Amino acid sequence: MHHGKYRFILILLVLPLALYTIFVLSPYVQAFSIAMTDWQGLSPTYNYTGFANFTRLFHDGDFWIGLRHNLFLLTCIPLIVCTLALFFSTMLNHRGSVHGARFYKVVYFFPSVLSIAVVAVLWQFVYEPRNGLLNGFLDAIRLDSLRHTWLGDGDTALGAIMAVVVWGGVGFYVVLFTAAMSAIPAELYEAALLDGAGKWQSFWRLTLPLIWGSVQVSLVYLVIGSLDMFGLVNILSVGPGGPDNATQVISLYMYQNAFKFGQFGYASAIGVTLFALTLVLTLLAFRLTRRERVEY
Repeated sequence: MHHGKYRFILILLVLPLALYTIFVLSPYVQAFSIAMTDWQGLSPTYNYTGFANFTRLFHDGDFWIGLRHNLFLLTCIPLIVCTLALFFSTMLNHRGSVHGARFYKVVYFFPSVLSIAVVAVLWQFVYEPRNGLLNGFLDAIRLDSLRHTWLGDGDTALGAIMAVVVWGGVGFYVVLFTAAMSAIPAELYEAALLDGAGKWQSFWRLTLPLIWGSVQVSLVYLVIGSLDMFGLVNILSVGPGGPDNATQVISLYMYQNAFKFGQFGYASAIGVTLFALTLVLTLLAFRLTRRERVEY
């Protein structure tokens, strides 16, 4: 009987695993070999160049600019998103603090339902320098001196795109953290209150340790997302990647080399480097956020 069950499960898994291997794993493996060539994407022939693409990458100033921007986003986005999500989740979970908490959860989560392309187009209207919602709002409250070309200025472009990421990402983690907090027995908070613990102490010593597994997963996911950013930068930024490389990121630079400059071998080298960087930073994030599991 058990033998038949396992055979049935194996039959069900054969087709999905075959499709995953062909369309996901196979391109990944091919990228490593293509990175060692000078393939131009459409040419039928190519030459093996060894580690020449990686040597060129090491001396490529535009790549280092993109890496610096990704590391900046990596530092800011997980911290800001998780902090805001924890704050909103705590407020929504605290009994009597907010009326209509379920409605607010839906409102917070709504941006997560939209695709990246839709979000980027919406925020183009917000940041539009002449008739955009942001500059229009500043005019309405008589702060027209703060009007700005948000995406056209190198000093504000990357920060403006990062604000879109925060706006679109907080809601998902609010729902995630709220679900984790709601699973904590109310008796634990009552016991903490009897022991004289305040709201901050209850959050820091009770809530956060008990939901740390969700926080850790969120941080790791945000680290991976911060190393991407292709969709928003490609649609929102000037150029894209500008002005003057002010919003350049590694994924966009890889795309430009492949489909704009026809350097698929070099683009594959960038992709392999990004893969290695993502893997290392993900493992590092797991290592730094590892804590003893608290059970209740």
